[in-house]
Amino acid sequence: MDRQTVGSTNRGRLRVEVRTEGRSEVVTVAGELDHHTADLLRTPLDEALEQGRSRLVIECSQLEFCDSTGLNVLLGARLKADAAGGGVHLAAMLPVVARVFEITGADAVFTVHDSLEEALAD
Repeated sequence: MDRQTVGSTNRGRLRVEVRTEGRSEVVTVAGELDHHTADLLRTPLDEALEQGRSRLVIECSQLEFCDSTGLNVLLGARLKADAAGGGVHLAAMLPVVARVFEITGADAVFTVHDSLEEALAD
């Protein structure tokens, strides 16, 4: 299992951990995903896709906030993953984050799972 952690220069506002589980690249995000922290997620997602890991599971149980910039990072990854024959699965979103996806309609373009285990089994 390959592990990588990316820390925010903004005192830990966003933490990203990447690991491979079976055919999925699991990206765990914790904290606040916004204009200031978006590249901390964009970079590992792009690297996974460049390495041919096109099934991305974003584990969101510790993601406390996501603004439009963060949403655009995830939408961009979805387009690239779909083009590579994979997809982006969102798992275990907190209600406050899930609401952003509902309001914008983005929940209709992602595969959303109640738990990481469900996303990995899909």
